[in-house]
Amino acid sequence: MARTTGLSPLAQAPAGERRPADGPHSPAFPGCRSFRLTRDAYESYDGRIEYWDAATETAWAVAETSGAHERPSRHLAALCEVIASLRGSAIACRGSLDLVRNPGDRARRRILQADEVVWVYPGRARIPDGGLQLGVHDRPDVVLEVDHTTDVRRGKLDLYAAWGFPEVWVEVPDVRSPSRPAGRAPGLTIHRLAGPGRYRTAGTSLAFPGWTANEIHRAFNEPVRSPATDRALERVARTLGERDGTGPDDTRWLRRARAVGRREAHEAGRREVLRAILAGRGLPELEPVLAEAAAELPLDTLLAAVQQCRDAADLRARLRC
Repeated sequence: MARTTGLSPLAQAPAGERRPADGPHSPAFPGCRSFRLTRDAYESYDGRIEYWDAATETAWAVAETSGAHERPSRHLAALCEVIASLRGSAIACRGSLDLVRNPGDRARRRILQADEVVWVYPGRARIPDGGLQLGVHDRPDVVLEVDHTTDVRRGKLDLYAAWGFPEVWVEVPDVRSPSRPAGRAPGLTIHRLAGPGRYRTAGTSLAFPGWTANEIHRAFNEPVRSPATDRALERVARTLGERDGTGPDDTRWLRRARAVGRREAHEAGRREVLRAILAGRGLPELEPVLAEAAAELPLDTLLAAVQQCRDAADLRARLRC
């Protein structure tokens, strides 16, 4: 039987749907330690937290951190860079910044920190230089939470829903921790906002169309990116690009790389044609001469030279013309 002691009403909602708990109920933060952090002290505090409440001057921080907790957020930023390059327009990942409710009311201010936040269209969004203030800045398209030794379903996810964040990914890494809460099996769950303060779980992302929870989880846990993940990134980027009218050639460095690749492929094809002609004339020994002198000459000149030459000296003479 599932243990429910200390759960907020939202955390006890039916599976697949969550209701707001941003009211008098105290959220729970399993795997976190609480400590007093005054309003004045918070202004200069540079540590990581899960949640801070100005009314009680209380902060919660993850009690146990490790590389397994940090890796998914770093992977997400790298994966988004690949999708952005293939789509042809930028994606912004801003890490663990403050998400601030009641920014103008110092006594009622409440702050969440995610493991990673992502804007799929940063050029269209009001993105903060520092903390994100609800009512001032646009919410990120995706919030990532990593439950390595925690369980955001019992409090933090409730707040994300009540504060209106459209899509939250909760990743439980494959690498296990002895202090991981019971019942937290490895995998990724996508929570999509289904109405005011309500999340429903989904098999695919809305922000990254067609990217499935299983594919994202696999990408987060691979030591080296697999061909299957490459195919998923290409598919998602293509879907976004087709919707936006952009593609790889809209990314400067990728456009240059693709142009070099096309030139090299054209040159290789041209050499293959000329080699075939030499072979047909019984003069394959002239291929080194052709490779040495023919790189920059027009195709018509090359064709005439290889079709009419008698030997290596004659070919060199004709290619100098």
